[in-house]
Amino acid sequence: MAGKSIAVLASGRGTNLQSLIDGINSGSIKNAALKLVVSDNQRAYALERAMTGGIEAIWINPQAYKGRGDYNDAIMEEFRKRDIDLVVLAGYMRILSAAFVRAYRDAIINVHPSLIPSFCGKGYYGERVHREALEYGVKVTGATVHFVDEGTDTGPIILQQAVEVLPGDTVDSLAKRVLQVEHTLLPRAVDLYCRGCLSIEGRRVIICGENNGGALCKGEH
Repeated sequence: MAGKSIAVLASGRGTNLQSLIDGINSGSIKNAALKLVVSDNQRAYALERAMTGGIEAIWINPQAYKGRGDYNDAIMEEFRKRDIDLVVLAGYMRILSAAFVRAYRDAIINVHPSLIPSFCGKGYYGERVHREALEYGVKVTGATVHFVDEGTDTGPIILQQAVEVLPGDTVDSLAKRVLQVEHTLLPRAVDLYCRGCLSIEGRRVIICGENNGGALCKGEH
């Protein structure tokens, strides 16, 4: 089974990117090669993390393009040059074009800091997600890894994990605990994808073993 070539889009610190780098290096993410990291932010620490890990990293300046479509086309061209199989959004702060999503249908994975469909959608990113969870008074929040479709945080859900909201939590304290869960869920989802252990039925993502009496998928043999 040929290894999957992965590209990561990131805009900031790149801690989720680091979880992927560590997972591949440790062997917990199998059948995968992280080929490229692209950022829309020239100062993104994610670029430095990539270069430190021996991974090609490039900044593509969105201001150099007429609009979102042209910018996304430029990113896709870089991906085509490297035969990218899977795109991972790791703190990427831009919306992908419909053409991008069509080109990588069911091959784009995103991580979101809530239990979708709560506290998600247009404008829900960063501190806002955790602030609104606290203001609403929920007892649990969490993290979600999902496939990307043409909507915002609307694609089929791969994995979720709850995080208890504690008395006295602040936006910062809650965000830190949710991020720790993201660092676990995202590498696991990427590993499942790269081993061919995911399939989509309607809105449901089926993980090998869930519907077949625990039988192993081809990627696990």
